[in-house]
Amino acid sequence: MLNNILSFSENIRYLVLIFGSLFLAFIITVLLAPPFIKLLHRFKIGKNLRDKASTGEEAVIFKELHAKKQGTPTMGGVLIWGTTLIVVLLSSLSEWLHITDNSLFSRQETLLPIFTLVATALLGALDDYMNLKGHGQSKGINIKPKFFLLTLFATMGALWFYYRIGYQSIHIPLLGDITMGLWYIPLFVLIITATANAVNITDGLDGLAGGLLTIAFLAFAVIAYFKGLLILSAFCTVIAGSVIGFLWFNIMPAKFYMGDTGAISLGATLGVIAMLTDSVFVLPVIGFMFVIETISVIIQITSKKLFHRKVFLIAPLHHHFEKLGWHEATVVMRFWIIGGFFAVVGLLLSTL
Repeated sequence: MLNNILSFSENIRYLVLIFGSLFLAFIITVLLAPPFIKLLHRFKIGKNLRDKASTGEEAVIFKELHAKKQGTPTMGGVLIWGTTLIVVLLSSLSEWLHITDNSLFSRQETLLPIFTLVATALLGALDDYMNLKGHGQSKGINIKPKFFLLTLFATMGALWFYYRIGYQSIHIPLLGDITMGLWYIPLFVLIITATANAVNITDGLDGLAGGLLTIAFLAFAVIAYFKGLLILSAFCTVIAGSVIGFLWFNIMPAKFYMGDTGAISLGATLGVIAMLTDSVFVLPVIGFMFVIETISVIIQITSKKLFHRKVFLIAPLHHHFEKLGWHEATVVMRFWIIGGFFAVVGLLLSTL
């Protein structure tokens, strides 16, 4: 819980850092977004709709629902993680110049999330580039090499957590700490890859993933704060502020999309933060809608392969509701409401 050693004035200083970082990230993103969108238009960095559905069939329904979005600028995730890095660098510079006392770069708290954010963002950017060029069977990096590279990054993080900083147990609400030993490594890899893919799957409607990510990062900012990880808490709000700034232009009708460079990197980073705060069992609750979206795809693929029939009109779940006739904004808002509710439940569970 919150470090009681800190004085009232120190806590106030950290709260200023946390909320100030959020506001600064939001302002920078909002200011940079218009010229960034113009740049995307200039270089024709527009989204190519996929030809294949998750089941391997022609994506007929998907194209029917989203044909008008063909060519909308993508790779907006560059703005999100780019702004995050700018704010981190500005905080380090201000500390070096003795303007402030705290930098958002901390070997103990933010080094691994920053590494994860950048490494997976580059992977996502490569995938987006291949999508723009129409390369690959699925217009992007093929599933197997993409999953291999993501797993490789996750394994590097897992080994660092286990051998360098000594993480080998997890906290389960109501049960306490459970020592995992070497099983901590595959668990870490599972959490990172699953979270990255879950956010990527959810990123399918204007504002959907951005809103849910904002909720999730703000929830983990609260968790990190009350665990005494104050710099990590501020880092979470920086990402949240950047995503909110992006969301300002991403809500329907979206001016641009985050692309894989945003969805994969933010999902993987969220997973790392969950591991750093020892909140792995709270993550699926806070990220409830990401879990449900992923499960809908798994159910659809399994049903098609085993029973040759579909459970949903189209997967992921948000497209199913679209096909049922729900307006896109209605789906997004209702998913946000559910996501917010479960984030509160997750915060309560984190105290047990």
